[in-house]
Amino acid sequence: MLSYSDLKPGTVFLLDGQPYIVLEFAFLRMQQRKPVAQTKIKNLISGKIISRNFQPNETFQEAEINYRDVKFLYGHRGKYFFCEAENPSKRFELDEGQISELKTFLKPNSEVEIIEFEGKIININLPIKMDFKVIEAPPGIKGDTAQGGTKAVKIETGATINAPLFIEAGDIIRINTQTGLYTERVEKYK
Repeated sequence: MLSYSDLKPGTVFLLDGQPYIVLEFAFLRMQQRKPVAQTKIKNLISGKIISRNFQPNETFQEAEINYRDVKFLYGHRGKYFFCEAENPSKRFELDEGQISELKTFLKPNSEVEIIEFEGKIININLPIKMDFKVIEAPPGIKGDTAQGGTKAVKIETGATINAPLFIEAGDIIRINTQTGLYTERVEKYK
């Protein structure tokens, strides 16, 4: 059992039968009151993030979460197909609701991690940084820095990302998949 002081960032626990992961944790102690643990937690099934305070008398059960490496194969009509990294013949599919907004960064043959709870796949984890090819980029006009020197470019998965003005179609750029922000240009188009 976990007490309220064990709810450090990264801890996975059960709350109302659902697995949650702690994102932020802080102690709050006001004058002559019991200390309270202020947390920001994320539901691993729905992806919903909530803020919640926990009292010293509350205890929690640790959630048993399994992680496995798999390979993303392709997506078609709202279904996304994966296979085991070591055994490509073992295939399975997830629907759009299970992977939520992460679908914008899924590219064929990329390695991802699935999260299993009670034998069911509840979500996926992408690598923090991934490389993508830019397929559309408007020209950067000299002197066009009123918006901070960025422009919207389209990457190979169809997602639109804000990138610096010097990025051109054909460039390979690295994107942080957790924030959806451009981090660097990996390779310039020749």
